[in-house]
Amino acid sequence: MRRGLLRVTVAIALLVALGLAFARFSPWPAVLAIRLLFDHDATRAMVALEPRLPANLTEHPDLAYGPDPRERLDLILPPGPAPPDGWPILVWVHGGAFVSGSKDNVGNYLRLVASNGFATIAPNYTRAPTRLHPHPADQILEVLLWITAAAPIYGLDPNRMVLAGDSAGSHIALQTTIALQDPAYARALNLRPSPRISPPRGLALFCGVYDLSGMNLDGPFGLFLRSVLWAYLGVRDASTAPDAPLFSLLSHLPADLPPLFLTAGNADPLLPQTLALIDAATARGIRVETLLFPQDHKPPLPHEYQFTLDPSGEQAFDRLLGFLSRSLQ
Repeated sequence: MRRGLLRVTVAIALLVALGLAFARFSPWPAVLAIRLLFDHDATRAMVALEPRLPANLTEHPDLAYGPDPRERLDLILPPGPAPPDGWPILVWVHGGAFVSGSKDNVGNYLRLVASNGFATIAPNYTRAPTRLHPHPADQILEVLLWITAAAPIYGLDPNRMVLAGDSAGSHIALQTTIALQDPAYARALNLRPSPRISPPRGLALFCGVYDLSGMNLDGPFGLFLRSVLWAYLGVRDASTAPDAPLFSLLSHLPADLPPLFLTAGNADPLLPQTLALIDAATARGIRVETLLFPQDHKPPLPHEYQFTLDPSGEQAFDRLLGFLSRSLQ
């Protein structure tokens, strides 16, 4: 028995050593660890929402918006018949540090939104390092084109749509919208938005990341940030990536960007990213609604605080519904 335990211990040690050695040449070891951690936390958050799930929703899971196996989306419709012009729409791009996550990680949250009279759509996209920046934005453009074609089938109003996201999904949602508004930016990234896409009427961005220059790559989360940026931008030093200036969105905000709703927790390491986006958008005359918390707020609100639906999460949910109603009326 001792010999068997020793063999297991040696095998684990060898695997760890190989992982650490491989991590010098590839982001994959860190990516796989991040996926395990993120998937566990996201699943736990969605399970906690199950007692509140509404009845009588109409769900269409795993609809194909493209040929790739990852190009699938979930559509959730409110109870009852669609209004004459179709349901207003919330499209939510899931987070996961560009390397993790799935549409299932936001499903129960979007069911709660759908019960308030909004069709909700959660797409998957291809995660890094399988595909690099800006491929997810290209896929979300395909989602928006799919909505235009599918609207008569499912009773949707593609002209009344808000695009949302959390964490990395906030970056993808904002980048997609900039590409729709700024043809030169889209061309620089080799993105080709279809003229048939109706631009969103608003952006609801939770706990997002938006700019390389504001990231502390040497701080407590430096190793994590360096790993995911390596995976997404394709080079170990993200600042040297050819498209790093295009990844950083604050200098590319068009003045005609639709209204923003921005929030992050007071203990979120990415809070400075949201504050910087608020400043940049305000300077360009873009309408910005915010939900921020005092620095000494108790309990401290971490990254992705909104999915817990404790009192602060409830406040964020109510503010989201208000933003949707104002943007999509």
